[in-house]
Amino acid sequence: MSDVFNRRSFLSTTAATAAATTFFGAARSDDGVPPSEQITVGVMGLSRGLSLCGTFGAQPGVKLKYVSDVDSERLASAVAHIEKNSEQRPAGVEDFRTILDDPEVDVLVCAAPNHWHAPASILACTAEKHVYVEKPCSHNAREGELLVEAARKYNRAVQMGSQRRSSPGFQLAVQLLQEGVIGRVYLARSWYNSLRGSIGAGQPAEVPERLNYDLWQGPAPRTPYIDNRVHYNWHWFWHWGNGELGNNGVHALDICRWGLGVDYPVRVTSSGGRYRFDDDQQTPDTHIAAYEFEGGMMATWEGLSCNKHRIASGFVEFYGEEGTLSLEHTGSFKVLDINEKVIREEKSGYNDADHVANLLAAIRNDKPLELNAEILDGHQSTLLCHLGNIAWRTGRTLNCSATDGRIIGDDDAMKQWGREYEPGWEPVV
Repeated sequence: MSDVFNRRSFLSTTAATAAATTFFGAARSDDGVPPSEQITVGVMGLSRGLSLCGTFGAQPGVKLKYVSDVDSERLASAVAHIEKNSEQRPAGVEDFRTILDDPEVDVLVCAAPNHWHAPASILACTAEKHVYVEKPCSHNAREGELLVEAARKYNRAVQMGSQRRSSPGFQLAVQLLQEGVIGRVYLARSWYNSLRGSIGAGQPAEVPERLNYDLWQGPAPRTPYIDNRVHYNWHWFWHWGNGELGNNGVHALDICRWGLGVDYPVRVTSSGGRYRFDDDQQTPDTHIAAYEFEGGMMATWEGLSCNKHRIASGFVEFYGEEGTLSLEHTGSFKVLDINEKVIREEKSGYNDADHVANLLAAIRNDKPLELNAEILDGHQSTLLCHLGNIAWRTGRTLNCSATDGRIIGDDDAMKQWGREYEPGWEPVV
């Protein structure tokens, strides 16, 4: 490993962010950064990961050494795109474990499907790599617990990709809530709307020659190849994904939990179903989840995957004894008094670069816990999604421990806390 982890950074987060405003920007990867401060990165998963290649690759002092994907065509396309648009020259590898085997690599970026997020990140921690893991940070609740354990055991910086945590607008809004701008806050409401179509009825098919389907499945128990699941529709199957709640709800619920200042819920209810299309999808396309916390507070999330109309313009709204704070998905927000008069309005935006710069600063400063979305926060927000899904799948209200979120008095529901793994792929800390 390089010695960047034992030095104090001379590079501020603001300066790092300024260089990454576009895909690979105009900055050289080594601008103003001595070799001892360089951070070497490998990226796993090149759908969302291709964008992250641009963000990491544009940061001063970052060497993008590897990109990895189990689809050979997507891998080749990504390598060509990066080489055309930057000075980076990463090697393309099929198996991400090549990245972990290289002692020069400092950071694994995991942007593979959800069932890979925690297992790959845990392997990275055990290989003494820092991690940027996309949301949700786990496929199931037990994996989240193990990932936090791994980060602590190996003293790794592990950041979840909830970028709004690094947005000045969201940070200011949460600060104002904590300072009492709307009095005691007791409710956070959040929404997600889209216009997704049907995925139809899949058929058994030969695995495409370009795809290493065995490695794509990785830790998940083996299933036959069906032609309507890879590369995106796995989101709507419990075997690999977490539905819309885990796909997009995690972003909004993370802000709800942050603004309320809470950790784990004590009661969870969930309702909805597959109402729009009669197709192969297993997860709800219409879903409402509610979470109650100690201290007289609650959060709700409403997801409509197949209808864009929204009952409110905001992304998240907080309700207090003296008014309301309404947040847009960009971080812009309005504060209204109890009579609906706007008393403050702020415009803001967010980007991946601020979030990535925060991770790099924590690594260079050897302060792995000084992250805006440190993995314990990532786990606690992701756990809300897992609990909402368990409540929906069991059709029952869940009572939970306020200390760790574990389900109380329902052994059947707790069976969904973890999962079965393909032999040899069980996460081990």
